[in-house]
Amino acid sequence: MAALVAAGLMPVSTPAAAQSRIALSPDQVLVTPQGDILDYVPENGDVRVMRDARGRTVLVDNWGNIVATVMGSRAANEGRRRPPPDPYGAEPYGDEAFGGQPSRDRTFGNEAYGERPYIRQRGGANGVPDYRNFVPPGVERGDLPTAGQDAPQDENDMAALPPEQPTASQGTTLPRAAAITSKSSAEITALQVFLDREGFSPGVIDGKNGSNVTKAIEAWQQATGETLDPNNTDDTLERLRLSGGLAITSYTITAADAAGPYVAEIPEDYAHKALLPHMSFTSTTEMLGERFHMDEAYLRELNPGVDFTIPGTIIKVINPGEPKTGKVTRVVADKARKQVFAYDEAGALIAAYPATIGSSDTPSPSGTVQVDRIALNPGYTYNPKINFKQGENDKVLTLQPGPNGPVGTVWIALSKPTYGIHGTPEPSKIGKTQSHGCVRLTNWDATELAKMVSVGTTVEFLE
Repeated sequence: MAALVAAGLMPVSTPAAAQSRIALSPDQVLVTPQGDILDYVPENGDVRVMRDARGRTVLVDNWGNIVATVMGSRAANEGRRRPPPDPYGAEPYGDEAFGGQPSRDRTFGNEAYGERPYIRQRGGANGVPDYRNFVPPGVERGDLPTAGQDAPQDENDMAALPPEQPTASQGTTLPRAAAITSKSSAEITALQVFLDREGFSPGVIDGKNGSNVTKAIEAWQQATGETLDPNNTDDTLERLRLSGGLAITSYTITAADAAGPYVAEIPEDYAHKALLPHMSFTSTTEMLGERFHMDEAYLRELNPGVDFTIPGTIIKVINPGEPKTGKVTRVVADKARKQVFAYDEAGALIAAYPATIGSSDTPSPSGTVQVDRIALNPGYTYNPKINFKQGENDKVLTLQPGPNGPVGTVWIALSKPTYGIHGTPEPSKIGKTQSHGCVRLTNWDATELAKMVSVGTTVEFLE
């Protein structure tokens, strides 16, 4: 008993002690320390009912090991306090949000991931991650079409121009999001994943707080009429549970993942780009980052020391959920907010995406235009008489399709010639740089939007 008390566990006086099986209400589940939902209820004689330092009900076996934690409605999760000390004697990595301090003995991860910690012990001996078995489905990609009438003829915005000075939006007014206080990377990740699943994209998921997260919260609040508290991690985890499960899951690298095709690098010069057989990814990590809506550096951070080129390797990835669906009849590109809003035929806001929209030198259109055509995996034609001048190139160049092409994997052409909404090979820069007049989204956001709009959909530009 003294060991349990030292670990922050206290016995509970409950009628369940007189029963042969632990009693649960219909809205409660048992979650293991590894993040799995227990598919049975242990016999009362096999476990003891305790409460941890955060006030949660936990089931502990006769050796003092936590078997499962009782999880239920949001109301049941309120009033939690700082988590108990780690039973392995390690401090949570990035636990400043709970008042802790980093130390040399750390746990890589956080219960916002819903996974057992990855222990880094004294002396540098690493433990083995305890991965979950669920493998999410891959992202389906169609065959790459040849460049033709559906290919953009005159758009590129890959040059990262100096960022615009922030200005107050004169267009869309949304409920202001609460300021996010000190939160761990895991807690920010959980928030980003929830918003992404809801169709209110935070851009690349990287475990970092930023303007794209704030804009996504405000758009979600506008659409739902609710207020989202980004500092209530328990609420976020409950919302994740209801929307598809934990933010982080495991994935096994396949032979097809390792095989590619990949290119060694993407050159800067368009004449050199035109020589490539395809504008494919340059590595397995770049491909997996896009598939799971992740920043490539964050993918590596979650999987230290992993060789992503070996089939059968189990890694940690984001579980982004299913793409948003619906019929979008009106799109608003808010230049000041650097955000795109999608509305259905009833006028309801159903999705929003961070965007890079024009620049002072090459501004995007003003007023209202329409969607003229939609191309997935388009080729790209560079014409120096219509495009900006790139390097010393003074001739028309044809670039093959691929995610690293100038317009990414999607081109939504607008009725104003040479302008469109499209993807990008640099998702981490969305909302943080400028474009050459068009509206740039991450490839996955552009694909999601492309499948909800149709020819004739209204696109309105707000200053």
